[in-house]
Amino acid sequence: GAVPTGFSRENYYRKELDLRMSCSYGPGRYDPVYEEGGADYPYAYVRWTENRNMRAYQEMLLGGRMDIDYLLTHEFALDEAPGAYDMVLQKSEPYLGILIRYDTEKEIDRRRIAVTSVPAAGKVTLAFVGAGSYAQSHLLPNLPDGPDVVRKTVMTSTGTTSKRVAEKFRFGSCTSEESDVFGDDSINTVFIATRHNTHAEYVIKALEAGKHVFCEKPLCITEEQLSEISSLTIDHQPSTILMVGFNRRFAPLAVKLKERLGGAPVSMLCRVNAGAMPLDSWIQDPEIGGGRIVGEVCHFVDLLTFLCGSLPVRVHASVMQDAENRGDTLSANIEFADGSIGSIGYFANGASTVPKEYVEVFGSGTIGMLHDFRSLEIHAGKKPERKKLVSQDKGQKNMVESFIRRIAEGGEPLIPLGEIVAVTKATFAIRESIRTRQTVEL
Repeated sequence: GAVPTGFSRENYYRKELDLRMSCSYGPGRYDPVYEEGGADYPYAYVRWTENRNMRAYQEMLLGGRMDIDYLLTHEFALDEAPGAYDMVLQKSEPYLGILIRYDTEKEIDRRRIAVTSVPAAGKVTLAFVGAGSYAQSHLLPNLPDGPDVVRKTVMTSTGTTSKRVAEKFRFGSCTSEESDVFGDDSINTVFIATRHNTHAEYVIKALEAGKHVFCEKPLCITEEQLSEISSLTIDHQPSTILMVGFNRRFAPLAVKLKERLGGAPVSMLCRVNAGAMPLDSWIQDPEIGGGRIVGEVCHFVDLLTFLCGSLPVRVHASVMQDAENRGDTLSANIEFADGSIGSIGYFANGASTVPKEYVEVFGSGTIGMLHDFRSLEIHAGKKPERKKLVSQDKGQKNMVESFIRRIAEGGEPLIPLGEIVAVTKATFAIRESIRTRQTVEL
């Protein structure tokens, strides 16, 4: 284990000692491709993997070749568990292994648990599917209050998390069952904030149930998923609003910049000091997170689309080849239908002391410079116009409040479906252009 040995180098050296470290459970531990992806190691590569170690141990227990009864000194029923802890803390008698016995005959009752009292329904009766760190930091705190908004239920993969989030953000109930969200006719709005590979699945279920959808970016991670969602929205559920969490277009300074640009076309530069991300992060996994291009660069494709007010039609991208072949330091050039052009520099190899995002836009004798969504400079005459915020505002609050208000009051989607589809396709095109080293037409 990871404990100090207490031995000096000289003892190892003079006695020619070998030190063997044991990886907990065996080879495969901490490898997401093995543990989560199910990719086994060949026998010729390693005999005793994590799974084979556990299986051999269980087989020895089953066959009576290993006896661990002497390790177990006490057994307590679940409702007597406090007594077990009292014994440990008070050291009232000798103990070694202590078992907590559950009632395995009891029928499992999976049902929605009431947390607080809320109205049965309102103009916006919403549910949250997924409640990770981003949702708890930027989405849930920005939900508006009022008689029109009913916070119905929270669904996460574990009941304990859903209950804690429901209590903290004043939802009526919590659950871990999909039917309590998509099968509840009183819920007309669903927020989806799960891992990226599940977005499309939940969006489709919500749309098929006739519910409005807010999906944290990306909308999906494959072309096939995008085609199904687009078809479902246009042909089958035209009255529902589909929204993707492209928050930067709702940032006050981004809105101000767009207002001051004047006419089209424009030329745009977006530099993102993204910073390094570990290769074993789920976002980097193409099957789970879709990679950083699909998972994060989509934000900046949307921002440029918003600023020029036109759809992307052509993409060419290049990636820097580094020693680890990360593929997340790249440059993407995008052409738009109105003649505008934009360049995204997404860099994972910079210093964290430099602000993350910088945008420049040139058009009709005007230059706008947006500094990390904290300050804006407009150069259109002799004297520059400057606006500075007290704190950074990337638009999450405006985005969530505007979405809820649009459902309550009615009206067209805040982001037209055509823009959502075009931005998503352009993001996929960046990935394809890097792979083929060719320009991709949309």
